[in-house]
Amino acid sequence: MRFKAYKTVSRWLPRIEDVLASFLVLLLALVVSSATASPLDAAMDKVFTVRSADGEDRFLGSAFIWADGTVAVTNAHVVGEAEEVRLIDRNGVEETALVIASDPVRDVAVISIASGREGLMLADAAPELGDEVFALGAPLGVEFTLTEGLISATERQVDITVPMMLLQHDAAVNPGSSGGPLVDAEGQLLGMNSQIADGSRMFVGIAYAISAADLDRIVTGLIDETLAPYPHLGLSARAVGLKVAEALGVEPGGMLIDAVGRKGLAEASGLKAGDIITGVNGATLTEAGDLAFAVEGALEAGEVTLDILRQLESVEVTLSLASLENEGGTALREIGSSAAPAMVKSYSLAALGIVLDETGAVTDLTSNSPAADAGLAKGDRILMVNGAEVDLASFELTEPALILVEAPGGATRHLRLDPWTPSDGVRPVGGANVLDPAVVVF
Repeated sequence: MRFKAYKTVSRWLPRIEDVLASFLVLLLALVVSSATASPLDAAMDKVFTVRSADGEDRFLGSAFIWADGTVAVTNAHVVGEAEEVRLIDRNGVEETALVIASDPVRDVAVISIASGREGLMLADAAPELGDEVFALGAPLGVEFTLTEGLISATERQVDITVPMMLLQHDAAVNPGSSGGPLVDAEGQLLGMNSQIADGSRMFVGIAYAISAADLDRIVTGLIDETLAPYPHLGLSARAVGLKVAEALGVEPGGMLIDAVGRKGLAEASGLKAGDIITGVNGATLTEAGDLAFAVEGALEAGEVTLDILRQLESVEVTLSLASLENEGGTALREIGSSAAPAMVKSYSLAALGIVLDETGAVTDLTSNSPAADAGLAKGDRILMVNGAEVDLASFELTEPALILVEAPGGATRHLRLDPWTPSDGVRPVGGANVLDPAVVVF
């Protein structure tokens, strides 16, 4: 029996040793793998998806941990007017965070986060033309996606009313990518993806990112409260191109003022429709976008001097940049004041642009109605509202509702109908007047 027992034990000893050896090899492999993890994978650990902190649970966009690890950064148009948002990392860890500062003109927002995390380090040098870049974020809500591209241009002023030169690249980004980082192969921050080219809601090969250098300046200024807000000038203008110059009998160049808003900075400074801005602070206005940079450079001084051509006569105008918000009897509306617009408390289905037959089938539908935005279509038949059959002819919607509809083919689906919450829109890149794309509002 002893012999058999010994043989049995000795028969298992090599197997135990093999298991231990395999375990040690696996452990070593894990250690080496962890030590040599992809920088891009490590960068993705510092990315968030952003969702609304209310009951709507709306997907808003992307964000990432700033270099010092104390805040997260995203686009101002991602958070909108929200005071709080929910941040979720790739491991599913979620936190409700306070939006502590936002600059809607420069399109940067700063969000508080729990301390103790490492942020994305800024790249040592600005990218050059043709450099490989990677966009991290949640395009179309597809979380923690990485796309690859090249730097197409290193300085592109996309909106001439905003004093910023953006990085142009061709890494695929789509709605939802906004606020996500643009990094190099080492996972270092080059910029923040913010816009796609005009002409399509979806990616068309041209994407824009706020550079890391501008982000460093803006984020620091927002946190320290030293960043001066960019003023609304209160004027609309167009570039004086060849055709405009020929019609006016002037040389091409500068900006022709189309309109001056009432009680704005431009009107207070004496600017008029028909004036041509030819220079700023003694420098010729070579490019239309130069005006925005000149205004930003003069914010500390509080004014900028404009060279104006008025009815072919040269005039000098001092444009004050001091805010007029509380002057002339104008006051900001406080929350809860009687000046707040009344909210519609209930809607009939007809008021939402839905026309039904006697069976509850949709025979007509207003194309831009909340119902169409929710996904309702002509031919659908409404079966239930919030899980119950109702008299559709007399039904009044007093709060967001879940409706069950049947498509013409018999397939059923649920839609959430909420006329009180605006549908997600596309942030325009150019800021142009839709009635006249050549006119830009400053």
